[in-house]
Amino acid sequence: MERLIVTGGAGFIGSNFVRHLLKQSGTEVIVVDKLTYAGHRTNLPLAAYPGRLDLLVADIADRCAMQACVDRFDPTAIVNFAAETHVDRSIDDPGPFVETNIVGTYVLLEVARQAWRQVPDQERSRRRFVHVSTDEVYGSLGDTGLFSETTPYAPNSPYSASKASADHLVRAYYETYALPTIITNCSNNYGPYQFPEKLIPLMILNALEGQDLPIYGDGGNVRDWLHVEDHCEGIRKVLDLGRPGEKYNLGGNNERTNLQIVDLLCRALEQVAPGDQNPALRRRGCKTYSQLKTFVADRPGHDRRYAIDATKVSRELGWRPRYDVEAGIQQTVQWFHDNRDWCAQVQADKAVRERVGLGALDSD
Repeated sequence: MERLIVTGGAGFIGSNFVRHLLKQSGTEVIVVDKLTYAGHRTNLPLAAYPGRLDLLVADIADRCAMQACVDRFDPTAIVNFAAETHVDRSIDDPGPFVETNIVGTYVLLEVARQAWRQVPDQERSRRRFVHVSTDEVYGSLGDTGLFSETTPYAPNSPYSASKASADHLVRAYYETYALPTIITNCSNNYGPYQFPEKLIPLMILNALEGQDLPIYGDGGNVRDWLHVEDHCEGIRKVLDLGRPGEKYNLGGNNERTNLQIVDLLCRALEQVAPGDQNPALRRRGCKTYSQLKTFVADRPGHDRRYAIDATKVSRELGWRPRYDVEAGIQQTVQWFHDNRDWCAQVQADKAVRERVGLGALDSD
């Protein structure tokens, strides 16, 4: 039976991946999560899988805790989702991004290296260390072209620089120590359980509450949108079939500007909770959600366009995304509308949806 350690498994993508694993196989999973503001016990179906799912509240940068976890559980694979991920927060305070994304990844690599060197060769060949990264490590694209696995790294924010550093460490541990590592770089995720500081849930909740829908700059920044369920299926393919030492780009083939995404969200919201029947909009003197759109100062160092070439993972592993962005957004809007209790619970800190990352605009 597979035994997986999933770090960051109480966060957005990690918790969706844990649910995917438990539904699709008899895998035993231990989630390691620090339970910072974006990770929550309520994201995990702990009661539904007794004996197969456990949670260890710990910091991946804590060498002693990680060593004890790996020694006790003896995982067949480690899947590393743990990361500080919000670009705006990294602008205000890069320190936690360096500590978690770089130092934490180093600690996991070292613990896995020390533990797995004791395993017989035949068994060690089946172990895997999958490191989940981002397309932001590649920097910004022009109007054309796609990020491939050979695109040079050019990170432009403290967040993306910390993820790029972690990617390089993971690659180096394969080249130097033959640790069976694999790197994935994904495009922008969306879907259930996403923390409300990110674009799509932020816009959904603001709209339902009759608040402004803040759009950075001219709204023309382009992202490739990947539904989290598609991403989880891709990670599972990489875990099962991917080759150690390789990296795989996972993209949704759904390029949209931020403004187009907000417009899609507004149309989906009109179907789920019509604006002319929403008391919060009436108090603002609005009849439609689109009337809440507001353009605000752009993010410092805001990359203009990302887009993923997922040819390699499709050709080698047979993975393709199933969701188009219109259907995915409709499903996501419905989920957030129907799960307002979850939204309220994870937003206990009222500063969650306030804008951060503006400090650089005031610097000399």
